[in-house]
Amino acid sequence: MEKNNDVIHLHHGSGGEHMTKLLNEVIFKVLKNDVLEVRHDGAFLNLQGNLAFSTDSYVVSPIFFKGGNIGELAVNGTVNDLSMCGAIPKYLSLALIIEEGFGLEEFTEIIKSIKKAADKSNVQIVTGDTKVVEKGKGDRIYINTSGIGIVHEKANIKIQNIKQDDVIIINGAIASHGMAIMSEREGLEFESDILSDTANLNHIILELIERFGNKIHFLRDATRGGLASVLHEIVADVNLGISIFDEQIKVESQVRSACELLGLDPLYVANEGVFVCIAAPEIKAEVLEILQKVNSNASEIGFITSDHPSKIIIESAFGGKRVVNPLVGEQLPRIC
Repeated sequence: MEKNNDVIHLHHGSGGEHMTKLLNEVIFKVLKNDVLEVRHDGAFLNLQGNLAFSTDSYVVSPIFFKGGNIGELAVNGTVNDLSMCGAIPKYLSLALIIEEGFGLEEFTEIIKSIKKAADKSNVQIVTGDTKVVEKGKGDRIYINTSGIGIVHEKANIKIQNIKQDDVIIINGAIASHGMAIMSEREGLEFESDILSDTANLNHIILELIERFGNKIHFLRDATRGGLASVLHEIVADVNLGISIFDEQIKVESQVRSACELLGLDPLYVANEGVFVCIAAPEIKAEVLEILQKVNSNASEIGFITSDHPSKIIIESAFGGKRVVNPLVGEQLPRIC
């Protein structure tokens, strides 16, 4: 019986002619660039300066969601991790673990999304790996991306730079990605579609660093565990506290409704296009002006304080205050 040519088979990972055909007709064809065309076991790169390196694996379920898919998520995630280091992302590797029976049409769509996201981020996919596992031994497709970037000469991004009275700024509304995933998993329907906020952040981060240099003290993208988890990482490592204001933290109305329906706090829900910027107070107006040109939901949400070391206190619009506790357990599995 002739095998179905519309899905991935084990022989596509065997290293033989079927694998070569898959690489040539999909991966190399779509992702084509001069470095990748060498087709060696690794990539030959010419880099100068201090380098940042990052790696991440993506197991999001479902792999296609409103606002994106696992392919562009994998590119944006590693690009953003490098950007948070103050680096200009340059090159990515791409490793694919594909389950037998995965559709070639969907696979090709994911590779095209990877290419589109890489072009938007101005990075190149220069090396990679493809493996196929037996049906039932994976979940359609998993992706790993590793990235290299050149640290900007003006950047000095590290948690030790955080000082009392520094301002805390975020670049947009929170919790959209996590609720886009959860809404599809739970089959929820809302008047407005909830879209993932997955996006590359490297261009806006570069603008901030070039403009303000070492007055940008710390950057972190608020992915798994959401905004609250980033803030807890900060207070765990510096002998200072954080005060934030609930009304300044933007949440889209349909996202808030979904969180309420599922009993989730938006502060702990994952994002894929939101970052936390901790900066010297004298530049906050200019930082906000730059960010709000891109996203009107960018806002100053709080400040660093010595009043309650190692604690995060959130104040409501009515003046009530409460402690923001660390996330316990896995609130949203398979979110990225």
